[in-house]
Amino acid sequence: MSKEDNSISFGMGLLLGILGGVTAAILYAPKSGAETREDIKNCVNDFAQKHAPEIKEAKKQALESLDMMKYKLEKQYNKINEHIKAKQMAKAREKEDESYDLN
Repeated sequence: MSKEDNSISFGMGLLLGILGGVTAAILYAPKSGAETREDIKNCVNDFAQKHAPEIKEAKKQALESLDMMKYKLEKQYNKINEHIKAKQMAKAREKEDESYDLN
């Protein structure tokens, strides 16, 4: 497993842990809905401000990973497409040769 994979896994684990903690806190909070929503809003804003650089880096890494996957998929698609075209050309040549043999 590469260092980048470990970083992404750690980030996802951290995010899921935070979400689980927030969910548990909301479910067991003895406050009214309005107070709870205000607390959630404040918590999310605080989290976003404290962890803005990490969030930005995680977003950057995710976009880079998506770009790399897109590149690899396009490369594979082109390779398969070329293979299919080559087979079609081979069949066409074979039929052409057969037609010359019959004459």
